[in-house]
Amino acid sequence: MLKRVLSLLVVLTMVLSVTVGCAQQDQPPATDETETPGDETPADETPAGSEDYLVWNIAVDPQTWDPTLNSASDGGHIIQNLFEGLTRETADGIEPAAAETWDISEDGTTYTFHLREGLKWSDGEPLTAADFEYAWKRACDPATASDYSFLVTNYLVNGDEYFNGEASRDDVGVKAIDETTLEVNLKFQVPYFLSLTSFYTYMPVRQDIVEANGEGWEKNPETCISNGAFHLTEYKTGDHLTMVKNENYWDADSVKLAGIKGLMIVEGTTALNGYENGEIQVLDSITIEQIPRLQKEDPNFKITPHIGTYYVQFNVDNEVFSDPLIRKAFSLAIDRTQFVEQVTKGGQIPATGFIPTGLIYSDGNEIRELNEDGVPVNEYGIDPNKALVEEAKALLAEAGYPNGEGLPKITFLYNTNENNKKIAEALQGMWKQNLGIDVELLNQDWAVFQETRRAGEYMIARGGWLGDYGDAMTMLDLFASNSGNNDPQWRYKEEPVVAPHDTTLNPEQEEFENALNESRLTTGTDRDAALKAAEDALMNNHVVAPIYYYTFTNIVDESIVEGVELTLTNKWDFRYAEIVQ
Repeated sequence: MLKRVLSLLVVLTMVLSVTVGCAQQDQPPATDETETPGDETPADETPAGSEDYLVWNIAVDPQTWDPTLNSASDGGHIIQNLFEGLTRETADGIEPAAAETWDISEDGTTYTFHLREGLKWSDGEPLTAADFEYAWKRACDPATASDYSFLVTNYLVNGDEYFNGEASRDDVGVKAIDETTLEVNLKFQVPYFLSLTSFYTYMPVRQDIVEANGEGWEKNPETCISNGAFHLTEYKTGDHLTMVKNENYWDADSVKLAGIKGLMIVEGTTALNGYENGEIQVLDSITIEQIPRLQKEDPNFKITPHIGTYYVQFNVDNEVFSDPLIRKAFSLAIDRTQFVEQVTKGGQIPATGFIPTGLIYSDGNEIRELNEDGVPVNEYGIDPNKALVEEAKALLAEAGYPNGEGLPKITFLYNTNENNKKIAEALQGMWKQNLGIDVELLNQDWAVFQETRRAGEYMIARGGWLGDYGDAMTMLDLFASNSGNNDPQWRYKEEPVVAPHDTTLNPEQEEFENALNESRLTTGTDRDAALKAAEDALMNNHVVAPIYYYTFTNIVDESIVEGVELTLTNKWDFRYAEIVQ
């Protein structure tokens, strides 16, 4: 085995375009008002010693922040500060975290991680390599029902086999050799594996805590035992949570904040008022109407690159949208430039393919070809500059619905918040004006919306996906058959564990699946070609209609706090933040 004590610089070369992953809700709403243990402090009060507490608007009550179960960006922000993986994503790249060093075999398929001596959980109990082994195998366990199980099973030896009941838990390719040594066996080389080990599905959780307390253990301050820079001390459903400095964190001396209060203010205008009144220091739930004013007036307002795609997804098993002609018609009727210039107004880029700008091929070239103005060139029949109205109408007529006549009632589902409502109304207007079709808008709370999409109980729905690591696979494996996030229900084979409800099969998806598998087994230009073939299969079947590529609008009140970081994937990192006022 070749010894490689990897420095940050070396890792950086592997993850230059790492991005944040998971379902993007764009300011989802809070849930009910019931309380949970630890709700001692009223929402309008701050804890004792709160002069050193940063106030941050999460903008939603996350469905979960259990690292194994989370698949949304809001929970990811919390996990980033409560937990820590073997490696850590920063603003500059990937650096050692719980693991101080690691070795990689010559063939790139065996990693041996060496944990720091003396690691502890927030309750003072020792943290060992066995905690990582348990967490990774928990993600592979079909009984856990992790949406991100595929992000582990696809790579670990016997991960898929264990998930499918064809191998035992002991056969899975991760093993604690001793308290500080973790050996990992991969099926093939994974050039971004160190990025994966910084992602929350790969973070440790305590077996005794999880198994004794069951679902929701992470929301109870008494049982939310974590290993990151902060630990949970308070949570009030739909209102706020409080995290305080974890004195047992291995780098606690570098943590300056006494704590963080995370608010769950859904309305963007209300949150902005809180910031402008000096009550909130960090927020990213910026309403569309406020962006032009903030750009002119507020130096704390930033628009940063964000690798991700906002899109319309079609339920391909629906009676109407099982026809790719209809799906393509609805896609071509969207004016993407009008969207980014008149609706979203945040520097977004019109989208022509699902893989966003910022991701590259093995030769360093952008996957998404751009013209001299930085706009993607026409691809997959999509013109980023305008709607193709006549072609869209012709497609509808070819499908048997000239001018939309004869179509049943069409519904578009989105999760409740101000920005998503405006986007939904813009789509509704374009489909009426360009296709003559009346589309009814339906909205649901974020948690309900997630379940409705996952179960395929919709016709058309909004979608948003942010990359989890710096490779095109982070966007494409969303639509793998074994992905719990394959909300369009696009599968060529049944997946009884991941999607027992999805029994209507789509044979054309096999072409996509084969290309995806080929990309896992090849390197260089051969792998580039396989990734391109996978996106071609997705886009040529019009499973989704990409609208724009994300940017990240955010505010940090630098007159009160400094040292707040956004990681490469735009997760908030408060480890080195400090109150200066």
